[in-house]
Amino acid sequence: MKFKRQKSEEVSVNLTPLIDVVFLLLIFFMVSTTFTKEAHLKIDLPKASAEEAGDMPRVIDITITAQGQFSVNGKRLVNGQLDTLKRAIAKEARNKTDTPLVITADAQSPHQTVVTAMDAAGQLGFVHLSITTRSEQESQ
Repeated sequence: MKFKRQKSEEVSVNLTPLIDVVFLLLIFFMVSTTFTKEAHLKIDLPKASAEEAGDMPRVIDITITAQGQFSVNGKRLVNGQLDTLKRAIAKEARNKTDTPLVITADAQSPHQTVVTAMDAAGQLGFVHLSITTRSEQESQ
């Protein structure tokens, strides 16, 4: 018996629909993506030096402990309230807002206490405000 041999058809994949789907996905992702413009603050942090400053005029020193307790020129305050701190600063300044004010805070002190000290100084009108740091040589 002689069977008729079937012709084998060449198998091919039509890429046109595949390319269409890829382009549709590309358009979908381009349209649905939200572009956000992130705002970053550029801050230049000061460097501490081991040099001692020259003769400073009378200074008001606010010290903040790791527990958030305040002292003004070595006198410990009874609480950490803003009004108490403002009264102590005003008493030490004797109504002179041009007196330099130095804030010394422990590395573990809450950030809010430093902000409270700065807020008290700002509300009283102080413009010469410094925050102390420790140099690398002192910490060794």
